[in-house]
Amino acid sequence: MAVTGRLGLLAALGAAAPLVWPSWWTLWTLWGLLALGVLADLALAGNVRGLALHRAGDTSVRLGETATVALVVENTGRRRVRARLRDAWPPSAAASPRVTRIDVPAGERRRVETRLTPTRRGDRTAVTVTIRSMGPLGLAARQLNRPAPWTVRVLPAFPSRRHLPGKLAKLRTLTGQHVALIRGQGTEFDSLREYVDGDDVRSIDWRASARRADVVVRTWRPERDRRIYLVLDTGRTSAGRVGDIPRLDCSMDAALLLGALASRAGDRVDLLAYDRRVRARVEGASRSDLLPAMVQAMAPLEPELIESDAAGMVSTIMSRVRQRCLVVLLTELNAAAIEEGLLPLLPQLTARHLVMVAAVTDPRVGEMARARGDLAAVYDAAAAERARADRRRLTAELRRYGVEVVDAPPDELAPALADAYLALKAAGRL
Repeated sequence: MAVTGRLGLLAALGAAAPLVWPSWWTLWTLWGLLALGVLADLALAGNVRGLALHRAGDTSVRLGETATVALVVENTGRRRVRARLRDAWPPSAAASPRVTRIDVPAGERRRVETRLTPTRRGDRTAVTVTIRSMGPLGLAARQLNRPAPWTVRVLPAFPSRRHLPGKLAKLRTLTGQHVALIRGQGTEFDSLREYVDGDDVRSIDWRASARRADVVVRTWRPERDRRIYLVLDTGRTSAGRVGDIPRLDCSMDAALLLGALASRAGDRVDLLAYDRRVRARVEGASRSDLLPAMVQAMAPLEPELIESDAAGMVSTIMSRVRQRCLVVLLTELNAAAIEEGLLPLLPQLTARHLVMVAAVTDPRVGEMARARGDLAAVYDAAAAERARADRRRLTAELRRYGVEVVDAPPDELAPALADAYLALKAAGRL
């Protein structure tokens, strides 16, 4: 049961009636009439307890896109129900419309659609459905709160997928599958062909040339069936925001682009999310299942406000990957965290694997370093320049250990990481 503001207004007016007609009978009569009105409304309002709720619709949506979830209201009672329905979702689901009017005759159904445009990744679960059936006098209503479970998983946005066609074109050029002015590079033997002007004389196959009585050269292709191990750091540094985007989301976007590109190149791609324990893992997925598996594993991930355990992360990588592979660590170039945690462990990791560290640069730091408007801006610029110098020093130290470093702004991190991967394949370093 629920009462309305109309009842409260009439009760207030009734309390002032004895000032005009000074008698207790006046007050009791008015309140009695209001009570009878409330009882009449409750008696004549539709029976909301006779309504059954059923769900249907989308179960997943990409961040920034819109999903539709339907709520089917079935009237199992004997009377018509006219009511207002509110399908409640978390604020981050951005559900609309918030309130819907329904008119369900006895024995019939009505379908109410709610559009969700989530602003955050993860699972968004319906909270409750509130149905309020008003009486004809508008003094009281029958109200029922009933759960109608439904979960929509919000997947990573993957905005860098627009770069994938261009990177695949570079990959086809690299592997010689596309007509180009340059020869595909690599270290795996592909085929023999006749020598043409401009070919590297070191590629001439003298034995085959002697058999054919013509000069032929070997062609090469980048290595295939190599293993790429993507590691997402979900510790406290991944919770920082660059603009309006968390660092973890930027890392996910870069990992998805690299995973899509590497799988098309014929390499095996695995994913690990780690801080002090394994948060998500994707291993052994086929080429067609890789991206769906990665986005499903990434969707519920949230940064943990704890310091990542670098020793545990390296130990997990070493135990899961026996053969040499490319380990791509998507983390933040935080001097304290890297120097105290990762740097002492790098020798054992780089001894077996090729390691690449990818991090997001905050463009705001560069803007602060260039500002000179007033005294406060000068101090901000000095602090920003010191932060940039620390970052350059840390990058140089990582490279002395043989680690490849990709440090780029949010919009450029994913394509820069993909280009670094293609450069490694072209150089035959995988």
